[in-house]
Amino acid sequence: MRLLKIFFGILFVIFAYFQLNDPDSGVWIAIYSFAALGCFMSIRGLWPSWVFYVLAAGYLIGAVFQWPREFEGIFFGETAMRSLNIELARESLGLGICALVMAVIGKWG
Repeated sequence: MRLLKIFFGILFVIFAYFQLNDPDSGVWIAIYSFAALGCFMSIRGLWPSWVFYVLAAGYLIGAVFQWPREFEGIFFGETAMRSLNIELARESLGLGICALVMAVIGKWG
């Protein structure tokens, strides 16, 4: 479990770095940085499990509200940004990953 926490902590730091060119980068850097912080804090057991459940609920609610009205995929490559719906789906997916990781850490962390 420790390696999983380290892996996702580093992954969330990388996700935060990739947000630097985003128009609303401050929001997304904070979102992913807080998820990374949660992963790293859980390695030492510094936060109780309820904190991770609250984070998971917040990320899940964000993922639901961020979901586009019309799903067009999460394409990568040349057709990367055909519409805002693709960007919203990617953001929702990122929040969903954060929610899943926080829930797993809360349960088994």
